[in-house]
Amino acid sequence: MAFAWGCGTDSAPDERTSDRLLPVRSVEELLGSGQSGTPPAGSDRPAITNLDPDLLAAVRAAARDARKDGVELTISSGWRSRAHQQRLLDEAVAKYGSEEEALRYVSTPDASAHVTGDAVDIGPTAADDWLIQHGADYGLCQTFANEIWHFELATVPGGRCPDMLPDSSYRQ
Repeated sequence: MAFAWGCGTDSAPDERTSDRLLPVRSVEELLGSGQSGTPPAGSDRPAITNLDPDLLAAVRAAARDARKDGVELTISSGWRSRAHQQRLLDEAVAKYGSEEEALRYVSTPDASAHVTGDAVDIGPTAADDWLIQHGADYGLCQTFANEIWHFELATVPGGRCPDMLPDSSYRQ
């Protein structure tokens, strides 16, 4: 399943193409320039600004450390409006032929941790692999076995991640 790039607000003319509404796509953008007085990266993007602040801080800390290991970690999807989440679900139903099958890959707006700002999708694959190995150090856990890119704050930093759910249909 391809990553969904939208993540904007309900009033956006086209959430999937508006630059301001796209998530952070580079490590420099995620971490910022480090210059005094520079606003935090993504500060004009609802996909980032609507994330839980603790989640965003954990992702930024992980990105800094991943970079030291030569791994570039970016957010490919963050907060999503309810309308955008519903569009993703509708598209998945059309693709997979039933809501039951679609719910394995896309949550309803009521069940989506993206809608509440409590989940991020990370990329590229090398970053997913790094975060699967080191994420618990930051409290970040892969929550669905079929989505290596989906992470949530699910433990205390340095804690143990809970067992993964097989897919998102188990959270509906």
